[in-house]
Amino acid sequence: MRSFAILLAAIAWHSAPANEAALMKMIFASIFTVILTIIMTLAAMFTLVRATRYVTSIESPLQRAVAVAAELFLGVILLLGTTWLATHLAVRIFRDEADAAPIPGGPVA
Repeated sequence: MRSFAILLAAIAWHSAPANEAALMKMIFASIFTVILTIIMTLAAMFTLVRATRYVTSIESPLQRAVAVAAELFLGVILLLGTTWLATHLAVRIFRDEADAAPIPGGPVA
């Protein structure tokens, strides 16, 4: 619990938003991002374990080879997607608005 308090103090000291409401939003967004990342990683791992159990039960070598390739592709997509989402949310939470370039994908003028 002490390390969690140190983490929150470091977040507050590093960013120092103008008002207390912005600081609370940043803390809640940080906690939500960590929880979301943990849930997504566990879901990806359970999905991959379930797929592995299914793939190992396939009798035909050709079908098993195709299933292993598909499982590897699924694993890469799931785990890279989890990593991308976690880093994307962290950058959005902790970036300094004054220094940041506009995020691509905004309205086209």
